[in-house]
Amino acid sequence: MPTTKTPLLNLVAQYQSIQPEINAAIQRVLDSGHFILGDEVASLENEVAEYLGAAHGIGVASGTDALILALRALEIGPGDEVIIPAYTFFATAGAVLHVGARPVLVDIDPHTYCIDVEKMQAAISPVTKAVIPVHLYGHPAEMDAINAIAEEHGLKVIEDNAQAFGAEYKGRKTGALGDVGCLSFFPSKNLGGYGDGGMLVTDDPALADKLRMLRTHGWQRKYFPEILGYNSRLDALQGAILRVKLPHLDAWNDRRRELAATYHERLSGLAGLTTPYEAPDTRHVYHLYVLQLSQRDQLKGALKAAGIATGVYYPQPLHLTRPCHDLDYQEGAFPITEKASRETLAIPIYPEMTSAQVEMVAKTIKEVAV
Repeated sequence: MPTTKTPLLNLVAQYQSIQPEINAAIQRVLDSGHFILGDEVASLENEVAEYLGAAHGIGVASGTDALILALRALEIGPGDEVIIPAYTFFATAGAVLHVGARPVLVDIDPHTYCIDVEKMQAAISPVTKAVIPVHLYGHPAEMDAINAIAEEHGLKVIEDNAQAFGAEYKGRKTGALGDVGCLSFFPSKNLGGYGDGGMLVTDDPALADKLRMLRTHGWQRKYFPEILGYNSRLDALQGAILRVKLPHLDAWNDRRRELAATYHERLSGLAGLTTPYEAPDTRHVYHLYVLQLSQRDQLKGALKAAGIATGVYYPQPLHLTRPCHDLDYQEGAFPITEKASRETLAIPIYPEMTSAQVEMVAKTIKEVAV
C-alpha cells in the first residue's frame, strides 16, 4: 500500500496551530461542569448569527438534525413536496424523507454544481412547500433567483449551508439568505468541531422559538412539553471549541482561496480536465477543490500511487440510492448529476497546506492526467 504523503485534509495540523486556545476552552468547560447547551453554546449562537448577519442561532446536534428540525418547524410533512438538487450529500434528501415529505429532485448547473434554477421552477407543483438550495463544495447557489421564485409561489427557502460557512453571495453571507439556514460543524467542514454539531439561523423570532422547543423535547419550560420534539442539543465542549475557531475562519477561508488560485493557475487548460468555477458576485470558500474529467478513476489511482489522497463527492446520485427508489426516478433522469458523479474528484485543500504541497499535487496531476 502506498504511503499517503499529502492528505485530503489535516485536522491535526489545524489543532496544533491553535492548541493553547483549544486546550484552554476545553478546560474551561470541564471546570464548569456544564456540558449540554449553556453559556458556551448561547455565546456561540450569538457569535455565529452575528457573523452571518442573522438575528437568531439555534445550536443542535448535527447538520442533518438542523435540516430535519427546519422542516418540522415549517410544518412540512406527509403530502408535501420539497425541491432539492439531485447532486448533494444524502442528508438533504434524508431529512425530507424523515419528516414524511417527498423530495422532488432536479438537476444541477454544470458549472457550479448547485441547483438549476430553471429546472427548480419547472418542478413546482400545487403541493410544493419548500426548496432546499445547497451551496455545494463552498460555492453559493443563485439565491436571488431562488428567493424570487419562492416568494412568487409561496414556498419556504431552507439553505443547506453545511459546506459553505463564510461563502458570500453578492456581498452577503450564505446561510442567512433564506427563511432558515442549516449549518454543519462536522470536523471536516470549514468551521468544524471535534465531533458532530450543527446550527440553524433565522431572522424569524417565532421560528427560532419553535426550533428551540423542537431541539429539547418540545418544551419551553423543563419537563412540560408543548409539542413533540427531539433530543438534539449542541454540546458545550463543541460550543467552546467552535468559539475558538470562528475568529480564525476568515483567514482560513482566505488561505483556501489562495491555494485554489494556485491550482487554477497550474491546472487550467489541461485537456479534458475542468477546474472549479466561481460565478460573478460570489465568494467561493473551497470546502472542496473538485476537478472534473472523464478519466476520473485513472487519475484517482495514479494520485493514490503517488501518495496523494483524493475523494469522490458523490459516487451515487440521490435518485439511484436505495432509500430514494420509491420516488420512481430512473437512471438517465438527471444527466448532469450523473455525469458529475462519474467524473468529479476532490484533491487536497486545507488551510495548513503548504504552497509546496499544492505545487507538488498540481505537478503530479499534470504528469499523470490522461
